[in-house]
Amino acid sequence: MPALEREDNTQEVIPDFEIETLARCLLPTLRDFFESPEGKAEFARWKADRDKQK
Repeated sequence: MPALEREDNTQEVIPDFEIETLARCLLPTLRDFFESPEGKAEFARWKADRDKQK
């Protein structure tokens, strides 16, 4: 695995291909969760809380 590069000594730069690989791994699990009844209920609670804060 290539070493992470630093910009301005404050941020690590993650290569796009690593971000895309991670997204491909996580997407099916996230999609399944948010399509489930539990995920839909959790999203509704999150949205209600967010709307109260506005």
